[in-house]
Amino acid sequence: MRLYNRVNNDELKHRMLASDEARVTLSFYRYHNLEDPHAFRDELYRRWFPLGVFGRIYVAQEGINGQISVPERNFEAFKADMYAIPFMNHTRLNIAIEDDGKSFYKLKIKVRNKIVADGLDDRSFDVTKRGKHLDAKSFNQLTDQPGTIIVDMRNHYESEVGYFQDAILPDVETFREALPLVEEMLQADKDRHLVMYCTGGIRCEKASAYFLHKGFENVYMVDGGIIEYARQCEEQGLPNKFIGKNFVFDERMGERISEVIVAHCHQCGEPCDTHVNCSNDACHILFIQCEACAEKYEHCCSEKCQDFAKLPEEEQDKLRPGMEFNGTKFGKGRYKALKKDEQLIL
Repeated sequence: MRLYNRVNNDELKHRMLASDEARVTLSFYRYHNLEDPHAFRDELYRRWFPLGVFGRIYVAQEGINGQISVPERNFEAFKADMYAIPFMNHTRLNIAIEDDGKSFYKLKIKVRNKIVADGLDDRSFDVTKRGKHLDAKSFNQLTDQPGTIIVDMRNHYESEVGYFQDAILPDVETFREALPLVEEMLQADKDRHLVMYCTGGIRCEKASAYFLHKGFENVYMVDGGIIEYARQCEEQGLPNKFIGKNFVFDERMGERISEVIVAHCHQCGEPCDTHVNCSNDACHILFIQCEACAEKYEHCCSEKCQDFAKLPEEEQDKLRPGMEFNGTKFGKGRYKALKKDEQLIL
């Protein structure tokens, strides 16, 4: 059995879009010391490929982190197989809120140094001494108390489309940037209640241990992240303090939590929270684009990319090494000048 995919990505995506198979999209993680991540990676592929699992799974010595979809007919079999792995028994499965079954189109399992790139030396502190988990009801109660600090541990392009009321939103592109920035911002508030949240909880697990190590006294995290919080609020009829859309790292790009649109099209400034990638493959920057601008720019982030994408592939190949686009010059979605003066970025 081949332990990786060898079918063309475009063909796989076409199959996925054409399929009417009901699928369940979910995410999970587990911190655990793996002696041989490569062997574990191969074992997972052998177990889950036959079940029709699609998605992205990272395996490292510190554990596993996955965002996947499973055929609905195989969900119970997948769950039983996962729980048959001793250290993964009873692992929380964060089920997607909005799911059309089109989240992933192939199975990709990779071995990495860490399951989340945090830039930390885990030997310098006790990663098992983590903050307290809060369910949705406890989160609402604690954040109603004066003096509680709420911090979004996600990246700027995630919080741009949705966030908890009154949360601090660090302007960062990576999780590793957020840790020292938040620490510096809150140096004078180490005795206050610090509540952190992220998409599914994995980043806050490590961040809470780091901040306790740094002297913060009352550290909390949303159990299961935004996904589980929204599920509990709906199930229990609780007030939902999350505003907007929850960004997700799959083909969907987001799950709507509330009807409020908090973001704006990066090109015209109209209310919009639809993330897309520039259709110029030489750029591919992640940005927010409304339907009108998608039509005007032909799904590109600028006129420069629009014009370049129309060139024959041979000419693109010749010009690409000497050209710089938004995606090759800036990070994800960082070109706010576009809606003010497009010439600034062309």
